[in-house]
Amino acid sequence: MRLCSYPLSSLLPLLQSPPRPLLHRCRLSALSADGGAAPRRRLSTDGPASQPVIGQDSVEVLGHSYPRDDFTNVTPKILAKVGRNLHNQSHHPLWLIKERIKAHFYSAYAAKRGNPLFSVHDNLSPVVTVEQNFDSLLIPPDHPSRKRGDNYYLNRNTMLRAHTSAHQRELVRSGLDAFLLAGDVYRRDEIDCSHYPVFHQMEGVRLFSDIELFSAVQNGEELSLFESRGRRTPQKQEAHSLEAVKLLEFDLKQTLTRLVTHLFGEDIEVRWVDCYFPFTHPSFELEVRFQGDWMEVLGCGVMEQQLLDSAGAGDKAGWAFGLGLERLAMVLYNIPDIRLFWSQDERFLKQFRVQHIQQPVCFQSLSKYPPLHNDISFWLPESEDGRESFIENDFYDLVRSIGGDLVEKVSLVDEFMHPKRRKRRLLKDER
Repeated sequence: MRLCSYPLSSLLPLLQSPPRPLLHRCRLSALSADGGAAPRRRLSTDGPASQPVIGQDSVEVLGHSYPRDDFTNVTPKILAKVGRNLHNQSHHPLWLIKERIKAHFYSAYAAKRGNPLFSVHDNLSPVVTVEQNFDSLLIPPDHPSRKRGDNYYLNRNTMLRAHTSAHQRELVRSGLDAFLLAGDVYRRDEIDCSHYPVFHQMEGVRLFSDIELFSAVQNGEELSLFESRGRRTPQKQEAHSLEAVKLLEFDLKQTLTRLVTHLFGEDIEVRWVDCYFPFTHPSFELEVRFQGDWMEVLGCGVMEQQLLDSAGAGDKAGWAFGLGLERLAMVLYNIPDIRLFWSQDERFLKQFRVQHIQQPVCFQSLSKYPPLHNDISFWLPESEDGRESFIENDFYDLVRSIGGDLVEKVSLVDEFMHPKRRKRRLLKDER
């Protein structure tokens, strides 16, 4: 694997705490290559002084204690991010994107009395049950997204949410018909400039009754959201009438086209791509043409009626969408590396202290240090009972635990199988 650094440029000062010995030597080499001393102000991804505790028998986070078991795989580095809530820190780039989306929905959609139609929920705990994160969204028990290797589990029943959709059912059950939801989410992932184990999502949900959906349609009182003895097709669910789905799809696409036009400008070109999600059908991805290429911006679709039935809203139908705040901010503000969002360096933060949330910002790089490369080779342990003995995300977590955000990228360079010992060796390159 190759450990690489976004030209260690913006990333060399990324840690306030001193690195461990191996990476410390790399850091000194980078400094001597440029002939300068380390800057006094450094980018930091360290959390508050009081850290969550991973004990022998329990994990303590956000004031609660959770018993450990064989599924516990959360690390101190990850738990240190819980509670940082970058999306709620005033004039942080993620906060700016969230506020721009929120302001758009507030101004474009109003209830009958003139107050905002969409409520906003951006401070819900990221600690959720496995049932909330998967079962409430109709994700099957054998679905690959549940794998321990892809998620951060406190124990078999509790985890750090992998998506903000984990709260959809509880918000619908509380009686909400239109809401925006934002928060930090956690997934074990590879190491490079566009992936990070903690990122931030924002999503929206809109539900309609018969009267609301068909009120503007001629003879709308004769139409219904549902049909009996229907069948599922690529265009609709078995419970929905085709008329209802077409209106829901139109409203969804019109709403999201307005949103991306608000974010990217009136001249932005968009297209819709059919896709699959367990909790919506039909489902779509919205892509925009940006700098000559098509870029996926968000996923969306008509909510599965079974999900609404379980939340006590079986007399309504609706749509939902979800997007990544980092992805939008990196594009709109020209931020080259996802780890920079965790910076506490004043040189980074002050670039986003704008007078108005709609004000354009173009990020300016902070450092000119060159990248450093290190190759690491190791033998893989033998498999037990035919089970996979090596999970790449385990190695990525180990690298993050030791090197923190100083390591930009890990890539596989070579793989070797010993002809006699039948053991496999990997060569990884680290920057």
